Amino acid sequence: WMVQFSTFGYLNAFGVYQDYYTRTFLSHVSPSNISWIGSVQLFLMYAPAVFVGSAFDSGYFHHVQITGSCLLVFFIFMLSLVQQDQYYQVFLAQGLGIGLGVGLLFLPSLSIVAHHFRHRRALATGLVVSGASCGGIVYPILLNHLFENPKMGFANGVRVSGGLVGGLLLIANCLMRTRLPPKRGSAVFTRHGMLHIASDGAYMWSIAGAFCTNLGLFVPFFYLQLFAVDHRVSPAITTYILAILNAGSTLGRILPMALADRLGVYNMLLPAILASAVLLFALFGAADTGGVVAVGALFGFSSGAYVSLIPPLLGTLCTDLSELGLRMGLAFSIVGTSMLVGTPVFGALLDSASAPGSRVWWRAIVFAGVCIVAGFAFMAVSMALFARRRRRDHRGLGAAAGAV
Repeated sequence: WMVQFSTFGYLNAFGVYQDYYTRTFLSHVSPSNISWIGSVQLFLMYAPAVFVGSAFDSGYFHHVQITGSCLLVFFIFMLSLVQQDQYYQVFLAQGLGIGLGVGLLFLPSLSIVAHHFRHRRALATGLVVSGASCGGIVYPILLNHLFENPKMGFANGVRVSGGLVGGLLLIANCLMRTRLPPKRGSAVFTRHGMLHIASDGAYMWSIAGAFCTNLGLFVPFFYLQLFAVDHRVSPAITTYILAILNAGSTLGRILPMALADRLGVYNMLLPAILASAVLLFALFGAADTGGVVAVGALFGFSSGAYVSLIPPLLGTLCTDLSELGLRMGLAFSIVGTSMLVGTPVFGALLDSASAPGSRVWWRAIVFAGVCIVAGFAFMAVSMALFARRRRRDHRGLGAAAGAV
C-alpha cells in the first residue's frame, strides 16, 4: 500500500505539475509538450513490466525494490534542482528518472499480494492499489499548497514530497516479504509459449481494449485542474480538484473489487469503462464548480474501478498460472505504449493554432471519449470470447465425465 501511495499515487498528482508548468514554470512550452513528461512517467511505469516481473519470479524482489526506491527518491530531489524554463532538465529528472524508479517498484508491489492471499485476492489487490488513490489525494493538496506558499515555492515543495516518499518507501522495504520460493530457469519466453499466449483471443482482445481505454483514461488526471482554471471554477476548489478525483478513485478501487469475486470481473469492468466514457463527455455540460466537482468525483470512481480490475482480469483469463507473470508483463508493456501517446495527443488537440494561448477543449474531450468507447467495444469482444471458451471447456468436462 505504501509503495502504491509513493509511486502511482505520486504520478496521480501530475496534474498539479501540468497546471504549474503551463501557467508559470514552463510557460513558453505548449501543454502537449509538457504532458510528454507525465506520459513518459506512465509509460515507464508499465513498459519494464516483462523484465521486472521476470526478476520478481526469479527471487530478486528486494533487489528490484531497493534499486527502484533509491532511484525514485534521488530523481525527485534532482527535480527540485531544475531551473525555470529549462524543459530538458524537467523531462530528464521527472519524465525519465522518476518514471524509471516507479517502473521498478510498481509491478512487484502488486505481484507480492499473490504470495500472501489465495482467497479474496481481488479484494486484497483492491486494498493495495487504493494506496495509489490515497497518494493522489495527499500529494496534489500538498504540492498545491507548497507551490503557492512564497516561503516554500517549487524547489522546497518538491523536496518535502521527496522526503515523504523516501520515508514511506523505507518503511515499506522493511515490512515486505516474499513467501513462495523463486522459480529458477523458467523458459517463459519460448516460441511455443509466446504462440500459445498470442492464440488466446480473449486475452489479446482484452489488451486491445485496455490499450484504447488508457489512451483517454488518464486525461483528467493530467488536465482536470487546468480545465477547472479555464472554466473559472473557484480557486479554493481548484486546489482540491485532483484530490476529489482521487478520493472517488479510492472508493472505486475497493468497492467493485469486493463484488468482483462474486459477480465476475467482466461484469464489473465493462460498466466501469462505459461510465468513464460517459463522464468524459459530461465535461461538455460541466460549466460551473458543482459540475466539475461532480464529474471529477464520479470519473475517479469509475476509472479507479477499471484500473484495479485489470490485474484480476488477467488472472481470470490465464489458463496456466505459471504464465501469469509473463501475461501480466506483456499486457502492461503493450498498454504502457498507449499512456505514452494519449495525453500528448490530447494536449496537441487542446492547443488553438488560430489563437495562441487559448485552448480548444471540445476536440480533446471528443478524442479521449471516443478512445474509451473503442476500448469498451474491444473488451466486450474479449468477454464474449471468454464466455465461449468457458462453455467449450464445460462441454469437454461433461463429455469426459460421460465417457468415464
